[in-house]
Amino acid sequence: MEGVTIIFSIIILVMSIVLHELSHGYVADLLGDPTPRLQGRLTLNPFKHLEFFGSLVVPLITSLVGFTFGWAKPVQWNPYNIKNKRMGEFLISIAGPASNIVLALVFGMAIRFGFDLLPQSFLTIATYVVIINIVLAVFNLVPVPPLDGSKILFSIIPARYAQFRENFERYSIFLILIFIFFLWRYIEPVIPFIFRLIVG
Repeated sequence: MEGVTIIFSIIILVMSIVLHELSHGYVADLLGDPTPRLQGRLTLNPFKHLEFFGSLVVPLITSLVGFTFGWAKPVQWNPYNIKNKRMGEFLISIAGPASNIVLALVFGMAIRFGFDLLPQSFLTIATYVVIINIVLAVFNLVPVPPLDGSKILFSIIPARYAQFRENFERYSIFLILIFIFFLWRYIEPVIPFIFRLIVG
């Protein structure tokens, strides 16, 4: 049974991160940048979005230790194809976490209002969908590069801090590791709180 749970968790994670990246791509395309479309990223085909390590190895390892996490290949976009670069970056960056929030809300409402009507198997899957998408949204909204939260932050603060951004992103690999291993534990308790807020 545990093996089945791990498989379902990984499938849900994969589809959630595919929708996350697809949302980035669609917003970029709507704003006038054809790069994601030309690179074949405007599709639900997971093989166009996933990478071996972040989308298979990491989810498998994390599932074995009690939670499921991973990532896909970031969607590339060209800011020179978008008229308002700062607003464009904000909308493109927030689209990914927003898609996870929408998924969590849809399945959370199904649990809240269909608890006595829907089969237990669906409620179990819906619970995993809600939890995984809350984790993805919260994690990606943290303002640490290369996460979406850092791009959202730098799209709304004054442009004169561009030099600070370059220095910040130069050490992104170290910053993200510090965040994951030392700081995430302080943010993680918000996950069950949001879950209860959505599901009731």
